[in-house]
Amino acid sequence: MKKLRFLIIGLLLCFAASMTAQDLGKNTENMKELAQTRVELKTTLGNIVVALYNETPLHRDNFIKLVKQGYYDGVLFHRVIKDFMIQTGDGNSKMATAGQMLGDGDPGYTIPAEFVYPKYFHKRGALAAARTGDQVNPLRASSGSQFYIVTGQTYDSARVSMMEQRLMQNRKQDLFNKIAMANRERIMAARTSGDPAAMQALEKELTAQYEQELQSETLLFTPEQRQAYTTVGGTPHLDGQYTVFGEVLQGMDVVDKIQNVATGANDRPIDDVKIIKAEIIEPAQ
Repeated sequence: MKKLRFLIIGLLLCFAASMTAQDLGKNTENMKELAQTRVELKTTLGNIVVALYNETPLHRDNFIKLVKQGYYDGVLFHRVIKDFMIQTGDGNSKMATAGQMLGDGDPGYTIPAEFVYPKYFHKRGALAAARTGDQVNPLRASSGSQFYIVTGQTYDSARVSMMEQRLMQNRKQDLFNKIAMANRERIMAARTSGDPAAMQALEKELTAQYEQELQSETLLFTPEQRQAYTTVGGTPHLDGQYTVFGEVLQGMDVVDKIQNVATGANDRPIDDVKIIKAEIIEPAQ
């Protein structure tokens, strides 16, 4: 942790603004008591029904809003990787020509990350938000519209253990990011003051806080994760990196049809696969 000062400053310099909690999910009181909203995605290869988690209200409410606006009607599954995931939600894909590069279209905003981990993880059938990389998006804010459905693969116990070690490192970095951002004003003030003693004292304080909070972090896979990844499968290396905000209730056979289509450059299906219509079939109450 000797380089904590420089890591904190670097994080602040590449901080990307995201949509605030006040902009989304304003009516989320007693959200755990709400019935889960269900959305039907009518695709050219069949229908998929997904449930939206109430514990991720910003993503839930944004998804509902876009469905009601018809944003997803006509979008392509523009990125498909077998045994990994199928991705859609790029608004620019509706009128895309053959071979056109896709993946940058969105409503013009991002959504703050909502990691409900380890309760919700990247098991097969998980619905998760796409996002830009950590280099430009250290807080892992989600795309305003793009999402993916996990297909993944199964792993033996030894491989799961290896991925668990990588997860531990990711969780430690997440904790560091959280502490750094919570103290960003103090860090910038100490840096601006040019007082080495003040910066050193702050570094010592934040290091102690980091070590204390690390003790309460979930660093290992839960029994539920291990069972899922060794039986039905998933993408364990994405846990804690992308917001999981729902899951497939019906239509995994359709998801598998999509993941098995032939693809070309940039993993785009050669023959277009699209969402014809997205509809809410069980509105939030």
